[in-house]
Formats: sequence, C-alpha cells, structure tokens
Amino acid sequence: MKKNKKLNVVNLVTCIVFFGIIIAFPIVTALTPKESFSDIENRTLQSMPKASAKTIYDRSYMNKLETYISDHFVGRTDWIKVKTAVETFAGKYERNGIYILDDRLVEKVAEPDYTLIDKSVSAINQFVESNNVPVYFMMVPTSSEIYREQLPESAPNANQRDLINYVYGGLSKAVSTIDVYPTMQAKKFDYIYYRTDHHWTTQGAYLAYEAASKKMGYVPVPHEMYDVEHASDSFQGTLYSKALYDGVEKDSIDIYHYTSGSNVTDVLITSEYGKDPESYDSMYFREYLDVKDKYSTFLGTNQPLVTIKTDSDGGKLLMFKDSYAHCYVPFLTQHYS
Repeated sequence: MKKNKKLNVVNLVTCIVFFGIIIAFPIVTALTPKESFSDIENRTLQSMPKASAKTIYDRSYMNKLETYISDHFVGRTDWIKVKTAVETFAGKYERNGIYILDDRLVEKVAEPDYTLIDKSVSAINQFVESNNVPVYFMMVPTSSEIYREQLPESAPNANQRDLINYVYGGLSKAVSTIDVYPTMQAKKFDYIYYRTDHHWTTQGAYLAYEAASKKMGYVPVPHEMYDVEHASDSFQGTLYSKALYDGVEKDSIDIYHYTSGSNVTDVLITSEYGKDPESYDSMYFREYLDVKDKYSTFLGTNQPLVTIKTDSDGGKLLMFKDSYAHCYVPFLTQHYS
C-alpha cells in the first residue's frame, strides 16, 4: 500500500512537471524579446505572420506561424545542440547537408548541373575571344573532396576531381588553367581548410598562391618572409551554423604579414553601382574578429567591386572570384599594382 502511494506521488509530480513545461515554455517564448536574425545560425528568423482570409485558407499563415514558434522557441539553439549530439552519438553523421567527421565538418556537395556549367565555360571562352589579355583559371576543391575518404560509407558527394577535369577540358586553349588539386591533396594533413567553415585557411590560400606562380610568371614570396598572426582562435563558421555541433575544435583566423611591411596604398570598395567607392587603408577589417563572421576580416563582406592599389610594379590584375579569394588576394599584392 505504501509502495503504491509513493508511486502515485511520483506519477503526479511527473505529470505536473510535464504539463508545467508544456504551459510554461510557450508563455516564456511569447514574453521573451524576439530577434530578427540568428548570428549563430547565420540566417534570418521568421517574423510574426499576418493573418488574413487568404493566408488562413491556403495554410501559409499556419506554416509561417509554426516556423515562427520554432525559430523563437526559448532555448532553441541549446535544444538543437543537444539533439545533434544525441543523434551523432547514435550514429547519424549528417545534419542539414553537413557531414560530421571525427575532427571536422564538411559540406555535402550535390551532383552539378552540367547545363549551367557548360554555359559558364562558354561565357569564359567568349571573354577570352573578346579580350586580348592573358587569362588564368583556378578551380579549387572543397574540403569534402580532399577528405572524402573520411566520409560515412556510401555518403552522397559529387566527385570534384572529375568536375574540375571536365571544366578544364572545355575551356579554350588560350586559358591557362591552374590545378591546385594535387597540392591540396598532398598537404591535406596540414591546416589548409577550416574545420567549421567551407573556406580554405590562409595557409591553404598560400599553397594556391605558390602553385599559381608557375603559370602566372611571378616569384612567390617565401613562407618564412611572413609573420603569421593568430588573430582569433574562436572562429565557428558556416558549417557550424548549419550543424550546430560542438564536438569539433574551433578554428583560428591567421593573418600573414609581410616582414617588409604592407605595400597596399588604398582599398576602394564599391558597394552599389553608381555610388562612389569608400576608401580604406587596409585589406583587413579587424572589427569582424569580434563577431561570429570572422572570415570577413579578409576584405570585409562580399561586395560587387573591390579595387586594391599598391606600390608594386607588376601591372594590373582583374579577378573574377568568390569569397575563397578573400584570404588569397593579399599574397598577390606583392606582384601587381
């Protein structure tokens, strides 16, 4: 009898706690201040949807309301981290398109759309035909290719070696292709890719700078001629934002300073067509070291046009790039004006 009474008390307490959580969490969620952007997930959060006959009828209101509650649920990030840790422990190594490896996160790369690739290759070839200038092309593999042997068994992941060969094979003979794949593969046990971000590190960019010299005709500055500043050791990048997994070591932001001093005289950033550019005296925007997006320390955030002027005598270089080039460009300032 005594045992049954104690069991009933335990069950009653469990029910009270359970229903207390169900009632309390929505109330706390409703009362807490709402953010419009999640820094840790690097995305915009759902705002409170407006109800109307149309949005209620087509269910868009309910769908957005559900997303709004999920986005602003109190303690949401911590709950996601716990869920990811439990799933990883249970053997699930993929979350939101990110593979969770022993010592790093890598992004799953889908099979490419070759129709779009062919259009891009054709556009490059047309540029070459229309402009009587030397053209160089570098296609950089991502970490999911270089560390593909560490991926879970049968994990879907496009073969980037085949893709690079396909693109290089379709380019005009007038294009000098720069193949950094063998270099990255040979140095994969060095710190050449971030563990929590999709970019290469400054060390990886330096290897590409060395490899490009053979085709572009400059003599690379020896590695020992740079003082390496470890500007931050708490970087958690885009892959972390998608996976929210804390089992991988944080990254370091490394800035390479030429021992003879910077030769950059002006950095002009045009953020909008038709507007005058803003002038800066450095390629490094150190204010980003204090926020989550620490990679933007290199050249700032993505901008339509950046013009870097130096006191070098090597002539002009026009670069069409993505953000991989942001920590690569500083090396080239030693060779181009």
